[in-house]
Amino acid sequence: MQEDINSMPYDEEEGIDIMELVKQLWNGRKTVILWTCAFIVLGLVAALTMKRTYAVSTVMVPQVNSSKSSSLSSLASLAGFDLGTSIGGSELSPLIYPQIVNSVTFRRELMYTPVHYSKADEPVSMFTYNTEILKPTVFGTIKKYTIGLPGVILKAIRPKKEPIVLPDDGSEADATAKPVLLSDDEVEILKIIAKNVSLGVDKKEGYITLNVTGSEPIQTAELAMKAQQLLQEEITRFRVEKSQNELDYIQARYDEIKREAESYQEQLARITDRSQGITTTKDRIERDRIQNKYNISNSIYSELAKQLEQAKMQVKKDTPTFTIVQPVTVPTQASNSRAKTLIVWTFFGFVLGCGIVLGRNYWPKLKEMLN
Repeated sequence: MQEDINSMPYDEEEGIDIMELVKQLWNGRKTVILWTCAFIVLGLVAALTMKRTYAVSTVMVPQVNSSKSSSLSSLASLAGFDLGTSIGGSELSPLIYPQIVNSVTFRRELMYTPVHYSKADEPVSMFTYNTEILKPTVFGTIKKYTIGLPGVILKAIRPKKEPIVLPDDGSEADATAKPVLLSDDEVEILKIIAKNVSLGVDKKEGYITLNVTGSEPIQTAELAMKAQQLLQEEITRFRVEKSQNELDYIQARYDEIKREAESYQEQLARITDRSQGITTTKDRIERDRIQNKYNISNSIYSELAKQLEQAKMQVKKDTPTFTIVQPVTVPTQASNSRAKTLIVWTFFGFVLGCGIVLGRNYWPKLKEMLN
């Protein structure tokens, strides 16, 4: 029995023989060199035809002039906690800021913002540049008619959609908010902006970072400036919306009472001038009646004047200020490197060549094991 055990073939080895692998790679060095050279050529083509991209980052710290409870709520929201004080108030959690940047209205505003391009004589929007001025590259054309060929065929077969126009019935509701209608070209540009514009919130340190990438240095910096401005405007609009509405109401009522008080004052002056020297009972009663109305309007006017100043102070108090820690600067170097692209392609070709050589030697053993 012992002799049978000793006489059994033992072909499997414990571990991997490194020297055997090196020997196999040396014997198949021509295949490795061939695949590596082929991918070097592909890497050169990819590096020379790729679009250069530039990155811009700006860091901001929102400073909110609010009450102590609102400040605690803001700090708690940055830390990921909800104190429940922002419900029903005007407090906007910093965790909502990325949702503002990702909204369709925000990206659509960026899409139609005029910026400077080297191929345009004057500032044009990203939509105009991508649909009318930008020409596809050689690599982009090859990719479109190889990988993206099914999409091109489906787009050609699919019937062209007619633009949707909302009916205008002249009503007041028609002048208010309407659904956002986007064309196919606008949808494609919005996807590009979604990839190129992003916002990060640091919960621990309490600052936000706006990241923007583009195809040209000046264009990227201007787009980042516009995105920063839009973000500040949207946050400010939300913060002061309640107090601004109250200010508008008080201002309208203040103007109305002011005109009414001035009207009673003019009437009182006319009846006083008319009854000079001759004062009848009717004139005295009318003057007293107008005098009472004027006194009431004047008292309301004085009270509204105080409330108007308080409302203006409240709007200024609720208006947040932004401390720019890292301002927008024009990038001097591209964020993607052609040298790195060539190195990646070369490495991938080398690994693929080694895999083919090793797989060629181990395939019979693997096939025999499976059988």
